Amino acid sequence: MQDTAAEIIRDTTPLFTNDTIVFGILMIALGFIFYTSSRETGFWKKFYGVVPALFMAYFLPALLTTAGVISPEWTSVSEAGEISVDGTRLYYMSSRYLLPAALVLMTLSIDLKGVFNLGPKALIMFLAGTVGIVIGGPLAVLIVGTIHPEAVGGEGADAVWRGLSTLAGSWIGGGANQTAMLEIYGYNQKLYGGMVFVDIVVANIWMAVILFGIGKSAKIDKWLKADTSAIESLKDKVSDYAKSVDRNPTLTDLMILAAIAFGTVSFAHFGADLLSAFFTSVVDGIPKGITRNIFTFLDSSFFWMITITTIIGVLLSFTKLRAYEGAGASKFGSVFIYILVASIGMKMDLTLIFDNMWLIVIGLVWMAVHAGLMILVAKMVRAPYFFLAVGSQANVGGAASAPIVASAFHPSLATVGVLLAVFGYAIGTVGAILCTVLMQLASTS
Repeated sequence: MQDTAAEIIRDTTPLFTNDTIVFGILMIALGFIFYTSSRETGFWKKFYGVVPALFMAYFLPALLTTAGVISPEWTSVSEAGEISVDGTRLYYMSSRYLLPAALVLMTLSIDLKGVFNLGPKALIMFLAGTVGIVIGGPLAVLIVGTIHPEAVGGEGADAVWRGLSTLAGSWIGGGANQTAMLEIYGYNQKLYGGMVFVDIVVANIWMAVILFGIGKSAKIDKWLKADTSAIESLKDKVSDYAKSVDRNPTLTDLMILAAIAFGTVSFAHFGADLLSAFFTSVVDGIPKGITRNIFTFLDSSFFWMITITTIIGVLLSFTKLRAYEGAGASKFGSVFIYILVASIGMKMDLTLIFDNMWLIVIGLVWMAVHAGLMILVAKMVRAPYFFLAVGSQANVGGAASAPIVASAFHPSLATVGVLLAVFGYAIGTVGAILCTVLMQLASTS
């Protein structure tokens, strides 16, 4: 029996499994990317004129995972046939420690008035992205169901539309909303892993496209006939302020920045644990049903961690600590963000795209509808690519990736991504329920 199990379950252990070694590999990859992207002449100058460095920070770790050098998780099969599942903690470390540290450092010099002066287009594009997810699901079911009916079939708890409801929850809100949809519609949990797989593959492919587009944002904005004056004004204002307080940081400056960053991380985790525990008891007190599941995001410690971090950063921006932007606050924040990008890229194994093709096709058609609607709305309201990219990632990627995309345009804009992502948590379950009702109708038509 052990031999049979070993034959059925493939050993996927990568070349390197020690997190310390894997972290070093990711840092070497990032160092290589930044070194080559700084070249002023030759091949690399031309290469990075086409491919953004941020995209490479995502794609190179994905290639290392695909090649089996590193992996986010793996299955080991011993000679005796014993099976064990293990994985890296680097994404958890990056998203729970470095992300809040980056957010507070990037928010330290925020011009809140300038953010509000960006106008309503950020919210318009976010809502367009939400609508794109809501209608994209049923359209994908209809289109793929016409070509291959079995792909959208299933009965009872095995019905594909029930599983797709979890994608809707994830792509509008986040992990808490995804779990809520799993509970509401009772999808067969033995099949749930397949939906998580589609979520990871399709969302990561779309994020790669978004990152690639950042390098072409000027051309895209020209095609959209977008007014980028408010964004440029905010970027210039923050840059001018940074120059006015610029200094060669001392050891004291660096230690104070570390205290601000990781002191905030500590307080955010402390507050998140308290608030998530409190709201867990509140939500549990609501009778089971849609109303209860709408508020499940409130018991997410990640939601509260991001919210508390953002509030602290905004509050500190009104104090003298704002001047630490001159000591490199946003630069250190950017370092943490790039490490997060690399850890996200590591989660993408390109060969897995071919493992469950029809579900992937549904996901890709779904995402294409989302993208198409966002492009159409951006063209109609002349919204810059920044709003399109961040509005989309605030839906699909959530609070972990929306700040990454926003900060790629300028560190001062990271907060825009966070605010929209937090809003996504609030409407995620409601939007996902509407999408699921439509997918159920589409699958039975």
